[in-house]
Amino acid sequence: MQFNMEQILTISEYVIFAIMIGASIIALAVGIEKAILFSQITRHAKKIVPKIKNSFASGNINELEEFEKTYTQNIYAKFCSFIKLNYHKGELAIVHLINDRINEEKIFLERRLIVLGSLGNNAPFIGLLGTVFGIIKAFYSLGTLGNAGAEVVMKAIAVALVATAGGLLIAIPAVISNNYFNRRLKVMTQTMEQIAETALASYHIKEGDR
Repeated sequence: MQFNMEQILTISEYVIFAIMIGASIIALAVGIEKAILFSQITRHAKKIVPKIKNSFASGNINELEEFEKTYTQNIYAKFCSFIKLNYHKGELAIVHLINDRINEEKIFLERRLIVLGSLGNNAPFIGLLGTVFGIIKAFYSLGTLGNAGAEVVMKAIAVALVATAGGLLIAIPAVISNNYFNRRLKVMTQTMEQIAETALASYHIKEGDR
């Protein structure tokens, strides 16, 4: 089966629109998944974090078990329970284990965020490519139909510009979501580091009292 130039350009436009629809669905799915996850693991954080720090600062590390039992999904409750579990292994071991745990949590939370970043950066170019195909098709029609095809050309260009608009409509929310989730991830990482510093300070005090 042979295709002429106009048919090839039309198929290319359909492919671009299909890609953009798929990209928007993926971006929405990732955004919802991350919103639910981040909400679950930071729930009650404002109440838990000060209590965790006070428990470490006062040397009452036995209280830390209750946080994970009460707040089973909270990332900070799990983190302090992890520190308590390894509290007896010595300062050097604790430092390495804490750093490894923070990195593991960061890698886990960063999963699929690259999708939002990639769509935010590339969706406008995909839309622009669709617009280019549409404009080429419009001018091809103009060359084929002559003056009689002016109305057809204007409609084709208008449809072509929809691709660019669609690309921007995908990219803008993707960039905003990506920045938002990365900001929350940074806050979570810094909070775990603060908890770790308080835990190490309490460890020094405990060892100094011996």
